[in-house]
Amino acid sequence: MNAPDHLPATPVTGTASPGAGAPPGRGEDAGQVSAVRAALPRAVGGGLAVIVLGCLPLLALTIPGVLPGYTYEPGTLQLLGLCWLTAALALTYHLLLGVVGLLSFGHALYFAAGVYGLAVVLERTDIPLLPAAAVVLAGGVLLAGVIGAISLRVTGISFAMVTLAFAQAGNVLVRRDPADLTGGEEGIALATGGVPDAFVGVVNTRNLYWVALAVLVVTYLVALWIERSRAGHMAAAVRENETRVRIIGGRPYVVKLVVFVLAATLATMVGTAYLLLQSGASPAVSTADFTLTILVMVVLGGVGSRWGAVVGAVLYTVLDQRLGEFAGSEAVAGLPAVLRVPLSEPMFLLGTCFILVVMFLPGGIAGAASRAVDRVRRRGPRGPGGQGSAGPGERPVAEAVPS
Repeated sequence: MNAPDHLPATPVTGTASPGAGAPPGRGEDAGQVSAVRAALPRAVGGGLAVIVLGCLPLLALTIPGVLPGYTYEPGTLQLLGLCWLTAALALTYHLLLGVVGLLSFGHALYFAAGVYGLAVVLERTDIPLLPAAAVVLAGGVLLAGVIGAISLRVTGISFAMVTLAFAQAGNVLVRRDPADLTGGEEGIALATGGVPDAFVGVVNTRNLYWVALAVLVVTYLVALWIERSRAGHMAAAVRENETRVRIIGGRPYVVKLVVFVLAATLATMVGTAYLLLQSGASPAVSTADFTLTILVMVVLGGVGSRWGAVVGAVLYTVLDQRLGEFAGSEAVAGLPAVLRVPLSEPMFLLGTCFILVVMFLPGGIAGAASRAVDRVRRRGPRGPGGQGSAGPGERPVAEAVPS
């Protein structure tokens, strides 16, 4: 919110000069206070949402057709935990695409580094879980720094192709397993020797659910901090016009590298939690197809929106996990062949949903929600004259709300 153009003068002695106003900084302070007041309801709502989600394992709730059972059952907690981790991973891709405007086809590489890195460290060493995760995160930072420093020498589709090449190389190493570390096509199971008993076994799925939720909250807060920091503002400027940033003395390469490394590090952290939840690693997490899946989640929710990335990832994960049951149901089996054949393919249904969202909801789910809120604000409560509730001399609601 911009400070007012003129503030009433408060002279101490003598005659106030024209334009004399409040002490320097009062306008900025008022703007900061207004920003805090505007953000407070969202912060309170977000905190309450986290509390509610944290209490789900203690409740007996269910959504027929969406959840496989009650929220306290291991199967449901497994699905919800997977939703929170994929949402956190989508947030890390949001930092690349939505904040700094980098289209990467190799983001899954860092997620796979977290999954396989922790699995290998736990299997080949006696290091406990937390120190092992710290070692893997350090490795993720190093990997992202090296690849980012090389990839960001080019821009646009060339950058996307370079990241794809690195991701494909990583996938080949995982599948071929030349060092006898990753288990090849069969993957690698979680070695539970260094893992606390509270995170091992189906009976402890509740604890893994809380870990997944904590990872999502941490990732969201870090993404929020990055976006509101000086580096985040510079990244947004680079996204809009990199040449102009360079002309005014900015360093777009450094800004993009910082955001790239932070996003990759967060993806590595999400990968370590994914290993615990799934109790193993498979080559599927290292493929370029998996990166495209993350991209679909972000586009589905709305590029540039944090909560859109979360909603898109959760929706995609639930559909991906539950459409298989619908495709194999008796209702589909009894349909004519012209309908039964396509509806029996879960990926066809998922792709159709994505196409419909892209065609009829530009800006994704977040964009559609934003437009709906704007329409409500423009209408406002109807007064006697058919306008909004603004009184005499006041602006209508749609004009009073800053864009």
